[in-house]
Amino acid sequence: MIKNELTYADAGVDIDAGNALVEAIKPSAAATSRPGVMEGLGGFGAMFDLQAAGYIDPILVSATDGVGTKLKIAIECQTFDTVGIDLVAMCVNDLICQGAEPLFFLDYFATGKLDVNHGAAVVGGIAEGCKRANTALIGGETAEMPGMYAEGDFDLAGFAVGAMERGTFLPNDVAIGDKLIGLPASGVHSNGFSLVRKIMDVEGLAWSDETPFGRNFGDVFLTPTEIYVRPVMAALKSGGIKGLAHITGGGLTENLPRALPETLGAEVSLTAIPKLPVFEWLIETGGLSQNEALKTFNCGVGMVVIVGDNHVDKVKASFEAAQQPCFDLGEITDSGCVTFNGTLS
Repeated sequence: MIKNELTYADAGVDIDAGNALVEAIKPSAAATSRPGVMEGLGGFGAMFDLQAAGYIDPILVSATDGVGTKLKIAIECQTFDTVGIDLVAMCVNDLICQGAEPLFFLDYFATGKLDVNHGAAVVGGIAEGCKRANTALIGGETAEMPGMYAEGDFDLAGFAVGAMERGTFLPNDVAIGDKLIGLPASGVHSNGFSLVRKIMDVEGLAWSDETPFGRNFGDVFLTPTEIYVRPVMAALKSGGIKGLAHITGGGLTENLPRALPETLGAEVSLTAIPKLPVFEWLIETGGLSQNEALKTFNCGVGMVVIVGDNHVDKVKASFEAAQQPCFDLGEITDSGCVTFNGTLS
């Protein structure tokens, strides 16, 4: 029999901490506001005005994703301000592949016991990602669930909504001879980290150990996923882009075909990809075959842009104006599959 009066806090849920986190993140969320946002944080739902955002006959597009086991590295390194950027990137980079402009974002943050400072750092990263994507952070959920997570652990999920005018859906009219333009990755991004952690474990390495190419492993692997929204949206307006492929889980092997008609394929030049030492280290240290690397990691390509042959210069000029590096990666073929020329090393 319970003789003393119990509270929710006695059960491990601190409502005051949750309220403190909401107050702490309000300035960060407000900084992401854009045309179309109708309300701030705190309501039961968030509203967005598509007409105020400039759309006439819009189609909504949604995407949801997480950060995977990269979170384990963030937790072990006690680095909480970058995985929020990853969370946004994983969602908004998918949206633009449909031809949609990301408009607003909601996050789900779950933990066993809420640490307001850690939570604020995570959501601060989410807000930073939203600013980079010109996307409003208009809501979310913080769940404190004692017994569900080990001490210090947390999980993240993100949900983004974008829009496009009717008739502008991608991919569209991809044809033999169209060119592939690659946008370089900033690092491993947010996929393949179960294999990364396995290699680190087998080698007996700590995240604080220095890599052969400078910086420690934690800093290298926690480099945030690149967000391509602003340069890609500008290039879409210039015309000529027929398709986009965000290179996430499954690598080039699995993701490029998602932007192609079933009857077409692509020829990819691996020697054209800018070399990132982190991938060379992973392949060599893990003893990975080239096929395994290509279907696990982005291997240096964060986004593939499919462009009509007569629009390549215009699209490249748009990327240059947006200070977005790019490189020739290959072309569309009639092979029905993706083939690779050259080697990653």
